[in-house]
Formats: sequence, C-alpha cells, structure tokens
Amino acid sequence: MDLKQIAKQMMNMHKAIFDNIFKVMVFMQEQTENLASYFLEKSPWLSKDGKKVIDDWAKTCKKCQKDFKDTADESYKKIADLFDSTQK
Repeated sequence: MDLKQIAKQMMNMHKAIFDNIFKVMVFMQEQTENLASYFLEKSPWLSKDGKKVIDDWAKTCKKCQKDFKDTADESYKKIADLFDSTQK
C-alpha cells in the first residue's frame, strides 16, 4: 500500500474520531447548560441582568464552538485536497 494512501486513511480516521468526540463534547455542554438554566430559573437571588450575562456567555460559547468546528473542518478539507492533488 502506498504511503500517501496510508496517511490519507489515518487522516480520515483522525477526522472521524475528532467529529465523534466533538459531538460528545457539544452534547455534554448542552446538558450542562440545560441544568444551569433550570437552576438559574429557580434562583430568586439572581437578578435579570445576571441571568442576561449568563445567557450571553452561553451564546458566546456556542458561537466559539461553531467557529472551532468550522475551522477544524476546513483544515481537514485542505489536508484531504492536498492528498488528492498529490495522488494525481
């Protein structure tokens, strides 16, 4: 088997592992956010401004998650394109 093909298969496996781990991480963060939201709804001591700050923070985390995933996907695509161009 060609070394380039082995490297491409390893990269594809790495991407699949990354995607699965990322999905688990997102799921866990969503569950934590749901639990925190429930707790904050039932907390009379937290002001509306405090709840808004926490909500904004959660939105920022989700945006950063999406940006990180998009960047990783773009990088994997560039590597795959590189392997494809060298095999021709």
